[in-house]
Amino acid sequence: MTDPIRRRLLQSSLVALVTASASRGAESENTAMHATTASAFSHELQPKPLPFDPKSLRGLSEKLVTSHWQNNYVGAAKALNAVRKKLHALLESDDPPYMYNDFKREHLVRTGSVVLHELYFGNLGGDGQAAAEIRTELAHAFGSFDAWQSEFVRIGQGLGGGSGWVILGRNEHLGLLENYWLADHATNPPFTRPILVMDMYEHAYHMDYGAAAAKYIDAFFDNINWDTIGKRLEAA
Repeated sequence: MTDPIRRRLLQSSLVALVTASASRGAESENTAMHATTASAFSHELQPKPLPFDPKSLRGLSEKLVTSHWQNNYVGAAKALNAVRKKLHALLESDDPPYMYNDFKREHLVRTGSVVLHELYFGNLGGDGQAAAEIRTELAHAFGSFDAWQSEFVRIGQGLGGGSGWVILGRNEHLGLLENYWLADHATNPPFTRPILVMDMYEHAYHMDYGAAAAKYIDAFFDNINWDTIGKRLEAA
């Protein structure tokens, strides 16, 4: 066999090998993508238990905390699971896109409710005493620890009688620790990692305090688990 013929045969073999390899890679990538999509739709969220004894909180009754956890957090988790299943079914239907987006809005709201409630309950169960290192970090960001707390409380008081959340968060894009006002479960600022979360929906306090939101805010501060806050600050 002459060298030119041998080279042409070798080149043809290499092209066929590369093409087959690329095809297998594409099939593998598509399979992984479909598996990821399927798992996103079929993921079954399991509610987390309260990380503290609901009888142990000061100024927040066991009845209130248990009701809040069961009806608002667990309820949101169940709703999120149902919405995911509905989205999977709608994706394969002939319904118009706006109907799909109605459920995507619910997906956003329920996801926000689940995450924010988990963070909220996760930062309760402590003695309300911030360690010196945390006080120093907040003082560096806000001028003083008291200045931070004053603004956080003021935002909460402004939400009293309505709905929403107050969040101390680190905005990773701006490189800032700031307090944020959230109107609902779907308005967390972009690139912001929540550090301290306070629920200001009336279901968080009305059973104990009626319309006296300020008393609830005081009780919230008495029960902050600052060890958890410290870990969130380190991770952010």
